[in-house]
Amino acid sequence: MVVPKAAERQTETAPGRKKRIANELAPERIAEILRRLAAAYPNAECALHHRSAWELLVATILSAQCTDARVNMVTPELFRKYPTPQAMADASLPAIEEEIRSTGFYRNKAKSIVGAAKKIVSDFGGKVPRTMAELQTVPGAARKTSNVVLGVAYGIAEGIVVDTHVLRLSRRLGLTRQTDPKKVEQDLMKIIPKDHWIQFSHELIHHGRQICLARKPRCADCTLETLCNSKDKTWSSH
Repeated sequence: MVVPKAAERQTETAPGRKKRIANELAPERIAEILRRLAAAYPNAECALHHRSAWELLVATILSAQCTDARVNMVTPELFRKYPTPQAMADASLPAIEEEIRSTGFYRNKAKSIVGAAKKIVSDFGGKVPRTMAELQTVPGAARKTSNVVLGVAYGIAEGIVVDTHVLRLSRRLGLTRQTDPKKVEQDLMKIIPKDHWIQFSHELIHHGRQICLARKPRCADCTLETLCNSKDKTWSSH
């Protein structure tokens, strides 16, 4: 009997695919990825300028669909005029909108920032909470934002920040097959040691901005190239 080509391909590739996925998630490969990233970016840290957990929360809310560089241009004057959660809670929405207009989606962001300020003042004594459960009751503090604040401001690893860079690089490296950030985070938390959760996202973000670009990755300059089997590589040594 002649085996249909599609079935034949499936028979041949399925075991190979399972083996490749297992190899990509092998602890020794994960450890080598972490080692190379740490060597390449020994001082990787959050690019958003801030002096407190509150300022970091606001800056992270502003960074949605906006560059960190633009946020860093806007926040100094914003925090000069409204230096505390109480001051922000007392501010009018139009005033905040005008201050943050250049970051895009400024109306929604202003609502989140003022709402966050009021929540933090009324429920947390003016202090940004230190737990994921509490933070996620604050307007504008979805899981990614909460992870940023907990990890950067407090050094608390309750999860892994998954922004566009972390999502893209995690998929290219075969660390996940998911496309939803929450599912990607769940996959990463299973394979990345907890004591690397905070720094891992910083390093991937730096790598994504400098080398593993979205449209044309600089594979020839990549410290992870020999560990990467992504289909959209622009150069390969293997």
